[in-house]
Amino acid sequence: MSLNKRVKRKPVGRITDETEYPKLTMEQAIDLVVAGKSAEGLRERTLRDYRKDWRYFVTWLQKNYEVETVDELTPQIFRDYINYLKYDAPKYDGHKFIKNEHGTGLSDTTINIRLRVYRAMFNFLEREELIAVNPMSGVRLLKQDIDLTNCFTDEEVKEVLKQPHQRDFVGFRDYVAMILLLDSGIRANELLSLRAEDIDFQTRFITLTGERNKNRKPRIVPISAHTVKLLLQLISENKKHFSTNRVFLSSYGEPLGQNHFNKRLKYYADKAEIKGKKVTAHVYRHTWAKNMTLNGCDSFTLQKMGGWSDIRTMRRYIQMDTDDLRKSHDIYSPVMNLVKKRKSE
Repeated sequence: MSLNKRVKRKPVGRITDETEYPKLTMEQAIDLVVAGKSAEGLRERTLRDYRKDWRYFVTWLQKNYEVETVDELTPQIFRDYINYLKYDAPKYDGHKFIKNEHGTGLSDTTINIRLRVYRAMFNFLEREELIAVNPMSGVRLLKQDIDLTNCFTDEEVKEVLKQPHQRDFVGFRDYVAMILLLDSGIRANELLSLRAEDIDFQTRFITLTGERNKNRKPRIVPISAHTVKLLLQLISENKKHFSTNRVFLSSYGEPLGQNHFNKRLKYYADKAEIKGKKVTAHVYRHTWAKNMTLNGCDSFTLQKMGGWSDIRTMRRYIQMDTDDLRKSHDIYSPVMNLVKKRKSE
């Protein structure tokens, strides 16, 4: 349970000078936030997302309200914006490659991502005493249902691993990447930025430096002997054609992009006729975490290997479906154990 923020109280009877706050335009506000967050060490990609998500809000605001400065913003304006996003916003609006033919209403996850950006922005402005009132202080995130279908079953894993054509460079590269995702649980950006010197082939550990990790904390990730063998084969193949030490490359020797990589994963899932799942590298990470848990890995070891700073975040990755619950209950139920003992006596 979160604690209420402590508010400074003014002593009764004492005359105090009222703080004068600047009248910030929408553009000035985002410039100040980005400059401040950049000084705090936020990644360039995160700062770009701040500008992008703020631009979405300002574009909507200009069409619906006559608001010039951020001090005029209210919680009700943001609640109206949430309703617009949830029910009326066109999907993939402004996307370079996807036509806007997918209806209206954004997902709760997308809406909450934007709300977190706005909350962080106004928290910064309030902390720097650039605004008198934080319009996001009373605006809550949307409640989200937990998705129990975001993992592969064992049969789906078997089918999807059959799809890459391993005699082809691209197919073999994709197969190695899929195996590594399932074996280590590393994130897509960590996998795609992997270099040969990051892998200790004798101890079978991958070292991920802080600048490449989501939470900036370095960690080491163990991998199996089978995965090591495949990585050695891929690196050897790369050296025949390219001079870079990156492990996962395009067929022209260029760094592999995350969007392109996720399209490859979806392509194999479609070939394997896997339905009802939005297949990205993240599904492989969910599958790894869930199976590590089912196979007996304790939560603290899993948290360290997966690189989660908060164990509550990790819990979202290991949701069990009904089959898993049934198997666990049958194994650990005290009643079933008593019945087995009686039969054996």
